[in-house]
Amino acid sequence: MSRITAGACRRSGGALNFRAAGGPAGFLTVAGRKGELKTCLGGVKMTQNFDSLPAEMQKKRYDQLVQRVKPRPPVARNTFWAFLVGGLISVVGQVFFNIYQGLGLPRLEAGAAMSMTLVFFAALLTGLGIYDEIAKIGGAGTIVPITGFANSMVAPAMEFKTEGLVLGVGARLFTVAGPVLVFGIVTAWFIGLLYFFFR
Repeated sequence: MSRITAGACRRSGGALNFRAAGGPAGFLTVAGRKGELKTCLGGVKMTQNFDSLPAEMQKKRYDQLVQRVKPRPPVARNTFWAFLVGGLISVVGQVFFNIYQGLGLPRLEAGAAMSMTLVFFAALLTGLGIYDEIAKIGGAGTIVPITGFANSMVAPAMEFKTEGLVLGVGARLFTVAGPVLVFGIVTAWFIGLLYFFFR
């Protein structure tokens, strides 16, 4: 059951601000009587009462209302920054690769040294709290390169360092990276067997 009225909206302390796409600002309040969802957009108040609906319909209706007022992420802007930051990380990696080749390392060893350098600096910046600030801007651009792997190892360890070196840092070091390593190693082993038997 819905009631739509015009007039001034009263904002409660637990209201959630939002702005509709191309429209005015408003706020969402899950308050008042039980099963009641109140929204206010451009001075228009709408109250949705879910008490009379079955549980499944209540959940579906509630999800629809939340999706309607939830702010949409700026996809174009996020894509641009992910491309830019990820590209810059790749450029830095290429610079290190050229430096190591200039020092006389073969192509394969230069690639390995470049990867280790990027992992080291990503872990260092994560420990200093700088990599997380870069990730807020670059998003997926900081996750996809190999630097994201270093960040996924160091960040959980830093978060639980107060619990000690063993139960904190040691136990949490592979919280995120552990499954990646396990499935990566198992997949490589399986492909190696297929190559050995069917080459």
